[in-house]
Amino acid sequence: MKFTQATAITSTKIQRVGVVGGGQLAWMMGAAASRLGMELVVQTPNLTDPATAIAADTILAAIDDVNATAELATRCDVITFENEFVDLDGLRTLEEQGVLFQPSLSSLDPLLDKYIQRCYLQDLGLPTPRFWEWDGSQDLPLDFPLVIKVRRHGYDGQGTFVVKDAASFESICVKLQGVALLVEEFVPFDRELAAIAARSANGEIAIYPIVETQQQNQVCRLVIAPADISLEVKAEAEAIARTLLNSLQAVGVFGIELFLTSDNQLLVNEIAPRTHNSGHFTIDACKTSQFEQHLRAVCQLPLGNCDLNSAGAVMVNLLGYESAESDYLEKRKQLAQIPGSFVHWYGKKESRPGRKLGHVTVLLDREAVDQGRSQVLAIAQTIESIWGAN
Repeated sequence: MKFTQATAITSTKIQRVGVVGGGQLAWMMGAAASRLGMELVVQTPNLTDPATAIAADTILAAIDDVNATAELATRCDVITFENEFVDLDGLRTLEEQGVLFQPSLSSLDPLLDKYIQRCYLQDLGLPTPRFWEWDGSQDLPLDFPLVIKVRRHGYDGQGTFVVKDAASFESICVKLQGVALLVEEFVPFDRELAAIAARSANGEIAIYPIVETQQQNQVCRLVIAPADISLEVKAEAEAIARTLLNSLQAVGVFGIELFLTSDNQLLVNEIAPRTHNSGHFTIDACKTSQFEQHLRAVCQLPLGNCDLNSAGAVMVNLLGYESAESDYLEKRKQLAQIPGSFVHWYGKKESRPGRKLGHVTVLLDREAVDQGRSQVLAIAQTIESIWGAN
């Protein structure tokens, strides 16, 4: 099969975008694609995956099925990614044949393996926790507590373990025997932050307000926009984003997770080369959503305005707390009654503990923001009490 990249590059308007992955991130691109007059073609393994509901065309295949991606390329002008579970080596053959991937495979290459990602950040001079490559056979390079991460395919906390003592360490070692691992120092951070940033092919960069995130079992629980941080910390977070995206020659939206220590030092935790959970608030709270921004970048359109259209926002993930089949319609109706709320339901048929089923964003007025972080957290607590996950 032969492809011609020139067609996509010289086209006056890219109208069909292929998306490798059909989960909620691809699903949330649907509304943005419609506004921009584009169609999405999705490669995903199951007909019940969320993005099949909004796709103009669907290829039912595993995410890392290169032959399916080759077929996807014949049905669209550019291919982007919803997640990182791809066969990068296999895709390079398609890229050599002219398939246009945005972000490019060279942008993804230093990020998919977490140890290699750490080395890349270190080489750029960006601050990270101390880290080591570890195969389980040698002595640990530091004392407990520490963090062990699977180098590939970790997602939503899967493959990340905070190890507090020798007993839990032994248990994890049995579970991860033979798996390539990254060991990191445990950072007693004051808060976790995230920067959602986009870069276009011509080097234009747009950065959303820096947000605070809170995790539950290593899964994002809530996001506060903007984060209550100093101007210095904000500027440093934005500088980290610019340095990274320019070095990668990235095209598209990237999520950059950060630790803020008690002495106001920033450390880069992880990089996601795609739209990110900590940016979901942008759908309702910003002039341009992260999903529209991503499509703008990969389709060679000018980047949109990242400014908030309210004084602030809080986003709460609706995480599964039971194994059940339910659409939780009554709870969603209650959530929709919260002033300033927007309820997003991903259409998943089954709930299980920790699964992302939807999210709620509440727009905040100036009074709520001025009352401080405790007031914002109280709104989040109202959402969680209705959802009933605690």
